[in-house]
Amino acid sequence: MKTLDQVIKKLPAARRGKIGARAQTLIAEEVALQHLRKARRLTQQRMAHLLGIGQDSVSRIENRSDLLLSTLKSYVEAMGGSLKLVVEFPDGSTVLSSLGEMEDEKEKRPSKRSPAGARRLTIAHTNE
Repeated sequence: MKTLDQVIKKLPAARRGKIGARAQTLIAEEVALQHLRKARRLTQQRMAHLLGIGQDSVSRIENRSDLLLSTLKSYVEAMGGSLKLVVEFPDGSTVLSSLGEMEDEKEKRPSKRSPAGARRLTIAHTNE
């Protein structure tokens, strides 16, 4: 049976480079929240207090490879920051704002197409 290293060594150099880059991206994503928290000089216990959750939950958030935007938004805001999601296209970029904010219930009544409690993203366009 071949090892993963043996299989990767037989791949073309360009493919090995892409695999290495993707691996580095995944590693960076995994520790990014922990590094942000430490850079802000916050402990997991302090973050737990700010978020109203247990320290074990903060650890789970920091070690997840995928998060709900609302969870990420809450985490960043607890550190004193704000979250913006930028979508980049060849002809410019779009910033999705109001991530995870609920519509004012008085402003719009729920319909069959828009269930109660549905979240709405506001889109702001920028040309960069």
